[in-house]
Amino acid sequence: MKNDRTSALGQKGTRLFIALLCAACFSLTCACHQKAELPQKSEQTLFAENQAMAEKGDAKAQSYLGWCFDTGQGVEKDYVEAVKWYRKAAEQNYAPAQSNLGVCYEKGLGVEKDYAEAVRWFRKAAAQSYALAQYHLGVHFHYGEGVEKDYVEAMRWFLKAAEQNHDGSQAFMGVSYAEGKGVEKDYVEAYAWYNLAAKTFEVAAEGRDGLEKQMSPQQVAAAQRRTKELRTQIEAKLKSGGK
Repeated sequence: MKNDRTSALGQKGTRLFIALLCAACFSLTCACHQKAELPQKSEQTLFAENQAMAEKGDAKAQSYLGWCFDTGQGVEKDYVEAVKWYRKAAEQNYAPAQSNLGVCYEKGLGVEKDYAEAVRWFRKAAAQSYALAQYHLGVHFHYGEGVEKDYVEAMRWFLKAAEQNHDGSQAFMGVSYAEGKGVEKDYVEAYAWYNLAAKTFEVAAEGRDGLEKQMSPQQVAAAQRRTKELRTQIEAKLKSGGK
């Protein structure tokens, strides 16, 4: 039986596109919220400073320690220890740690793989408008992992993250419109979402370019106009704090 993860696009290169899409967003989940905390100090110094704060109950520092053990930054990689610190922060309702803990359950890193538990943590972070968790929740609904498959619900979560300029979610918006999953099939809308994601996400450009071959020049022109409309709407929403 053909794996649904390899048929989301129905176009040439689907397997590569989906594999890269999921891998790229997984990497972002583990690291992006920590980038601002790394400049000019050694990894070991940052680890020691955050360890002291984490032991006093600081959720952000606890999440940082989780990330260090997760990625081997300033300390030997240890997924079990990563889960321990992510959980401490997650239980304080710190959204990045909740999302990362969800990834650990999703991938079976430091804990037994458990899609339902992954979804539970993604939901907590997604409820706080954390885009990466919204993306992962969309993926789980798209493939029916840990929840009943529901393309409409997947689209709801992808849209929330896409409106925060999350390129992986924008790419999956393109997938869904191209395939008519959760929405009516619409190549113009699919192209526009791919095009938005393609600015920072190379594999989305592959989806867009493959779709363009099936579109008329008029449709492509309409899709380019739609891209500008979506970009303007997203920028305005971000400036207004998501309102």
